[in-house]
Amino acid sequence: MADMTDSGIGLNRAWGGRFSDSVSDLMKEINASVRFDKRLAMIDIHCSKVHVRMLESVHIISSQESYEICDGLSEIEKEILEGTFEFSDDMEDVHMNIEFALANKIGSVAGKMHTARSRNDQVAVDFRLWVMNVCREVISLLDGIISVLLEQAEQGYRWVMPGFTHLQVAQPVTWGHHMMAYVEMFGRDQSRFLDALERMDECPLGVAALAGTSFPIDRDFTARELGFMRPTANSLDTVSDRDFAIEFMCCASLCMMHISRLAEELVLWNSTQFSFIRLSDRFLTGSSIMPQKRNPDAAELMRGKAGRVFGDLISLLTTMKGLPLSYSKDMQEDKEPVFDCGDTLLLVLPVVRGVISDIHPNRERMVEMAESAFSTATDLADWLVSAKDIPFREAHHITGRVVRCAEENGCSRLQDLSLDLMQKIDVRITSDVLDVLQVNQSVIRRASFGGTAPDMVRSQINRWRDKLADSKYRRY
Repeated sequence: MADMTDSGIGLNRAWGGRFSDSVSDLMKEINASVRFDKRLAMIDIHCSKVHVRMLESVHIISSQESYEICDGLSEIEKEILEGTFEFSDDMEDVHMNIEFALANKIGSVAGKMHTARSRNDQVAVDFRLWVMNVCREVISLLDGIISVLLEQAEQGYRWVMPGFTHLQVAQPVTWGHHMMAYVEMFGRDQSRFLDALERMDECPLGVAALAGTSFPIDRDFTARELGFMRPTANSLDTVSDRDFAIEFMCCASLCMMHISRLAEELVLWNSTQFSFIRLSDRFLTGSSIMPQKRNPDAAELMRGKAGRVFGDLISLLTTMKGLPLSYSKDMQEDKEPVFDCGDTLLLVLPVVRGVISDIHPNRERMVEMAESAFSTATDLADWLVSAKDIPFREAHHITGRVVRCAEENGCSRLQDLSLDLMQKIDVRITSDVLDVLQVNQSVIRRASFGGTAPDMVRSQINRWRDKLADSKYRRY
């Protein structure tokens, strides 16, 4: 078979006909991308086979040529899976490595595979399919995280814990309510990936370098065979577009931000000072010098890797921000941050699920903290409004005086202050208020839609279980 590698002065056979001097070794090194884009090899082979079958269907190549090309690609695919295929930097990227290997197998007919396409649309379709596959995997992994959060919420939908503002005890909430807050966050993440997938669902292949092609190709055939809803509508935009990659990283960054916030709470709650939870030994490490330590390293890494994903996003945004239409070589810098972002997210999400599923809440400590710092002060103010018809601003002022009196008398809970002392502040306060100041009663009364009341939390858990069971929810 003909050898399609360079000969003589060492020019690249993909484009070297125009050039008379050999390429600098430094240029080869900075220009080569195969060390990272070779992970697209299986997608690239699949897309090439579809492209070739399309060329056959519109009689641009013969059935025999189509068969030879596809059979040769299958041999290369087998070699890659077996680990015997050798990628070379001299061939620049994954696409030319495969094309040159095919030429060495079947001869010059391999060159017909590239009819009516360019590496510009070739990389665009490969890259887009990779991102779409990762999005689908992320959506599935988020299902798992939401499921274990629902299990935690269901277990503790009546358990009282403190709710915080400014990291200070504010009002009592339930453990289930707190878990459901993260269900909502990760649910929004899931919906963003789903929405992004819908925008990605257009096939770039067939737009060629930037202007389309003069060959009578069938882009609907290619889109359909590759699993896209439709072909892209503008050739210039198609080869210029990396919105799909940037949007994926935007979604990933928001998801990692939510993971980081959850991780921060887990680190705090697991500390001796809080002692709200005990994390499983499966997701902790020890100290090389302090034998008593149980370090929440998994949670800290969940938190720390958010910065890495944010950096990946900023990297590609910065690369793309000044590029004119259509393709510039700068865009070779798109894959490494996207690959890193995807790898990081796919690494972290199973850890998140594992950590959440192994949380052991300390109910007694959470109730103790929920009762501290006069957490039911708002309940007293609300009671004065509803039971005594006092304007809220006046009720707020009365409650503030009651809190100050409790502090002066060494009480940490309003219910520990005697009724006599409360009535010295305002005679309208009666013994009925004592039940109002209990944390269990406080959460039960928060029964507005979206509130922390156990019955409301239970209904939200059921709503989410129904949502996860609905096949329409996972349209991808």
